[in-house]
Amino acid sequence: MADISEMVKGLAKGLSSPVRAPILHTPDEYGMAYEDVTFPSLDGTPLEAWWIPCPGSDKLIIANHPMPMNRYGFPSHLPPWQFVPGNTIEVNYMREYQHLHEAGYNVLTYDARNHGQSGDANGFIFTWGRFESRDVAGSLRYARSRPDTATMKVGLLSRCMGANATFMAMTRHPELFADVHALVAIQPISMRAMVERNLEAMGIADQFEAVDREVELNLSFTIDEVSPIEYAKNCQVPTFITQVHDDALTKPSDVQAIFDAVPVGDKKLFWIEGSTRRWDGYNYFSEYPEQLVEWFDKHVN
Repeated sequence: MADISEMVKGLAKGLSSPVRAPILHTPDEYGMAYEDVTFPSLDGTPLEAWWIPCPGSDKLIIANHPMPMNRYGFPSHLPPWQFVPGNTIEVNYMREYQHLHEAGYNVLTYDARNHGQSGDANGFIFTWGRFESRDVAGSLRYARSRPDTATMKVGLLSRCMGANATFMAMTRHPELFADVHALVAIQPISMRAMVERNLEAMGIADQFEAVDREVELNLSFTIDEVSPIEYAKNCQVPTFITQVHDDALTKPSDVQAIFDAVPVGDKKLFWIEGSTRRWDGYNYFSEYPEQLVEWFDKHVN
């Protein structure tokens, strides 16, 4: 029983603890001029960001990232960051930004609290979008505060934790989304689905309640209290969700439930087939940008 207890605590800790990873690539390596900028989250946490201008364009994509990544991606091709089973390829968002830039979009992309180069916050915990929603809100406020971006048409590129945080920010600060034209949400996820899949792989599927209690001790939230499903019901913009269908870290039913909760008629769900690696979902639009650009071109105009 001692071994099981340690396994439970280790899983709960891993799902509650942010990871700082280095930024290994920058936009200029891919032909894009950029500026290092910083702006405050809604609660004042300093967020480090890149502003990638597209001269002459009045369209802006604000991009955020998953846990444990940052605005660059994640160096899981290097040993210190190869801790997610089966996902040992690099995630690099530079080509994704390049595709958007070439399609005529300005890009603002930032590190969430406790990630990349942004500030520590909330005792250095990861809340699956609850506190991180303040960062999404801060990015929208920042975009409206700059004279050169204040009147731009906005689309959101929100990945995993960033998608959860976006749904939560939409619930808490709907006024900030009045001028948002579209959302692309890459692999939003409920912690319940990930915990259940992890416990199955660990051979201790009957330990969900124990993990739930440990998560609550770490975060002061239970597993279901950080689910995005209820918050997705408050999304009022055209929404395109993508997901690796056979992702070993989650369940298709969870993503389907999130998609079904979005109440708008103009929405789309695309399943990425032929892989069990979650990371392939994060790299998909870098390789195959057509649907990403098409969605934004249709709505951000």
